[in-house]
Amino acid sequence: MAAKKKARRTTHRSSKGTKLYAVRDAKGRIKDIQSYKRAHGADLKRKAKGETAKKGKATAKPKAKAKAKVRSPARGSPRPRRLSARP
Repeated sequence: MAAKKKARRTTHRSSKGTKLYAVRDAKGRIKDIQSYKRAHGADLKRKAKGETAKKGKATAKPKAKAKAKVRSPARGSPRPRRLSARP
């Protein structure tokens, strides 16, 4: 038994210039026309099978050692005075 082919989508432009998806069946015939904006938004909201399977098996990673911060002079600290040529 041959593996089932996945349905594909191709992009088109309407007469108004709106981007559209033409959803095709396994034989390549156009099955449905979708708005690109709505279809793309729905794709982004959906999670992949691999992402949902890995979510439950999260392990704690060891934390890296914190680097020592170099401190800048505190605000309000006295500045070194400039020597001026004024009398």
